[in-house]
Amino acid sequence: PWLFAHLGSSGFLPFGVTIALVTLAAIPVLAARNESPTIVAESETSHFLRYIWLVPTATFAVLVFGAVETGGFSLFPVYGSRIGYSEADAALLLTMIGLGNVLLQIPIGMISDRVSDRRYLLLACATVGLVGTVFMPFFAQNWHLMAALLFVWGGVVAAMYTIGLAHLGSQLSGHELASANAAFVLCYGVGMVIGPQAIGIGMDAFGPSGFGWSLAIFFAAYMLLVLVRLVRKII
Repeated sequence: PWLFAHLGSSGFLPFGVTIALVTLAAIPVLAARNESPTIVAESETSHFLRYIWLVPTATFAVLVFGAVETGGFSLFPVYGSRIGYSEADAALLLTMIGLGNVLLQIPIGMISDRVSDRRYLLLACATVGLVGTVFMPFFAQNWHLMAALLFVWGGVVAAMYTIGLAHLGSQLSGHELASANAAFVLCYGVGMVIGPQAIGIGMDAFGPSGFGWSLAIFFAAYMLLVLVRLVRKII
C-alpha cells in the first residue's frame, strides 16, 4: 500500500516493483527448503478434516483471520473511498494495518508464550477486533486517529493466526499435528473465500457501514464459540 500511494496504480512500475519484492521474499524460503522436520507416521491415522472440530478455537480463529485479512483488507480501499478518503490516504491506512501486523507480533507472541490457556488470548484478540470495527466510523473523520486505530487493530487481529497455530500445537503432536495443520490451512482458505463475499454483500446492502457490520459478525461469532468452550472447559 505504501508503494501504491507513492507509485500510483497505472503503468508497469508498481507491478514490476511488486514482482521484484515477491521474488526477493522467496529467497529465504528456498534456502530453508531442506529444513523440514521428519514426521514419523503411526499405524492409526484419521482424516485431517476431523481436526477442524477437535480444536475449533484454533481452526476457527484462522478462518476468521482469513475472512478479515482477505475480505476486510482488500475491500478497505473501497470502504475508504466511500467515506471520503483519497486513493493515496486509503493506501497509507492499509500500510498502517501492515505495520501493526509486523511490529505487534513479537510482543503478542511473547505474551502467548507465557499464558497457560491461549484461548483467553484469542478471545481478547477477537474482542479487540470487534471493538475496532465498532469505532472505525467514529474515527473516520480524523486520518491520524484512524491510522492509530488500524495499527493496533491490524496487529492484534493478525495475532489470531499465530496464537491459533500455537494453541493447536500445544494440544497435539506428531502425525496428529501434521494433519491438524492441514485442517488449519484449509480453514484459512475457507475464510479467504467467504470473507470478500460476506463483506461485499454487506456493503452492497448497507453501504459503507456494512463493512464494519460484516467484520463484527465474524468476530462476535468467534467470541461466542470461545466463550462456550471456556464455560464447558473443553479445548
